[in-house]
Amino acid sequence: MKEYVLKQKRDGSVITVRDVQMILLEMLKDIDVLCRRHGIPYYLSGGSCLGAIRHGGFIPWDDDADICMMREDYERFVKVIGELPQQYYAQSFALDPSYNVCIPAMKIRKRGTYVKEQNVLLRNKCKSGDGLFIDVFIVDHVSQDPKLDRRWRRKALLQMPLITLFENIGINPKRLKRRFVALAENYGRKNQGSELIGFELTWVFEFFKHPVVYRKDDIYPVRYVPFEDTMLPVPKNPKALLDVEVSVHHMEYPPLKEQRPKHIKDVEIHREYPER
Repeated sequence: MKEYVLKQKRDGSVITVRDVQMILLEMLKDIDVLCRRHGIPYYLSGGSCLGAIRHGGFIPWDDDADICMMREDYERFVKVIGELPQQYYAQSFALDPSYNVCIPAMKIRKRGTYVKEQNVLLRNKCKSGDGLFIDVFIVDHVSQDPKLDRRWRRKALLQMPLITLFENIGINPKRLKRRFVALAENYGRKNQGSELIGFELTWVFEFFKHPVVYRKDDIYPVRYVPFEDTMLPVPKNPKALLDVEVSVHHMEYPPLKEQRPKHIKDVEIHREYPER
C-alpha cells in the first residue's frame, strides 16, 4: 500500500494518512458502540461511504471521516454523547456559540491530538481544541417541489457570507447564527413526511445547483458492511447516496494527481491525553 505522508518531523519520523485513519477508525468504533446501545441509526457518508463500498475501509488517501443521522436521531445522540469515553469531546453551536455554523453540525474530537485543516475560511473557532475529528452531519426532510426547495436554499445561501464575514473579522454574530440554524430546522419541520431527505440547509456548499438530496427509502434501514477490521453502517442503497455526494462514476478511481489527502494542513498525534 502506498504511504501518504502528511508530516515529516524534525527527527525524521513521519505521520501518514494511515496513522490518522487508525485513530479515526477507533473513534468510529466507539461512536458505533454508543449508537447501537441507544438504537440510534446513522451511516457513513461521502468518502467514508465510498471507502466502505469500493475499498472495504478507508480510501487509501482519505484523511477524514463523515457520518450522517436524521435530525431526530441527532437530537437523541446529543443527549447521550457524554457516554463516549473520556478521550473524546464534542463541538457544536448548541454546546459553544463560537462554533462555526457553516460546517457540519458537530465535530467529535480526540483529546491529545491536533489537526489544522486546509480550509482557513471556515476554521474552528472553539477554544476547546483542535483534535482529530469525526464530522457529524444532520440530515433532514426536503421539499419534493424543486422550486420551493431552491427558494429555501437561496435564503440560506444569502446568509452564509455575512456570517462568515463577521466571524473572520473577529465578531461572533450569535443572533445571525441562531437565525441560520433556525432556518434549517424550520425547513425540515415544514417537510415532515416527505419522501426526500438531504443535508440540512446550513451546509450550503455546491448545494444550490446540485443539492445533496436522496429518497429516504434509499437510505433506511441502514445496513452494516465490512470496514477495515470491523462492520460499520452505510445506506440501504449506497449507490443512491454516492451518485449524489460523489459522482455517478464513483466506482472508478480518480486520476493519480487527485489521489492525495485534501483536508489536513498540519497534524500531531500523541499517545497521552489530559484528564477532564
